[in-house]
Amino acid sequence: MFPSFLPSAVGQLTDPASIALAQSVQSQAIATPLTNQPITTTYVTQGSGGTPILLIHGFDSSVLEFRRILPLLAVDHETWGVDLLGFGFTDRLAGIKFSPDVIKTHLYHFWKTLINQPVILIGASMGGAAAIDFTLTYPKVVQKLVLIDSAGLQRGSPLSKLMFPPLDYLATEILRNPKIRSSISRAAYKNPSLVSLDALCCGALHLQMPSWSQALIAFTKSGGYRSFSMQKLSQIVQPTLILWGDDDKILGTADAQKFNRAIPHSTLIWIQNCGHLPHLENPQVTAQHILELCKKG
Repeated sequence: MFPSFLPSAVGQLTDPASIALAQSVQSQAIATPLTNQPITTTYVTQGSGGTPILLIHGFDSSVLEFRRILPLLAVDHETWGVDLLGFGFTDRLAGIKFSPDVIKTHLYHFWKTLINQPVILIGASMGGAAAIDFTLTYPKVVQKLVLIDSAGLQRGSPLSKLMFPPLDYLATEILRNPKIRSSISRAAYKNPSLVSLDALCCGALHLQMPSWSQALIAFTKSGGYRSFSMQKLSQIVQPTLILWGDDDKILGTADAQKFNRAIPHSTLIWIQNCGHLPHLENPQVTAQHILELCKKG
């Protein structure tokens, strides 16, 4: 059985990994200073023991992005994935100005409510930028940092130029178009056979949540995650693992080396024969490198 708060289209999932993770999605009312009303936040958690791992998804995505890697990490560690505020299946309450600062505040209170101990923080794509921002603001919360084909060195979304009426609505409708989403997915993977109907369903399921377009417009208008300066990145003191697909056609590969040079205690590992999504394209190897980082003192 799937949770009742997920859109009915969840029944279209066919891959066992997708079905299993969707069935395990939970929700929790999280109190934050952002609003008087608790924010119903969706997340998944599996495993026990070790330092908790917290996974942060990319732009216009959800916890389903981690359907292939989360179970592998959970074999040895308590592992969490959360839908960021304004994304996934987490409630998009009226009156909240969705922005990186608001996302960070909500993420902190999610962590404090349900985890409340230092974590190994993993961010993929835009989630990498969110993880960097969170680490710089709450350094005591993050024991180690993992960046997977991370955003954070390129300026905000080009969509921001279109975010005024009526183009803002039209821009989100373009993103909603199945052909556009399929094209983006094909660019994200090196192996096009992974762009299955199940994968497309996972990537689009959250579009049916109330206020999806309004929240996306508000976040994009905020400027999104801007480029971190080299000076800012040099302030990251945690051991940092940079995992990067060697054939990333979304962000390219140059930023991997820039992150490696800027973050003092960082290691760069190329994930071979992968595009922008190593955690989906080669989850076994990606998980292995993360678990090896976890074992290091």
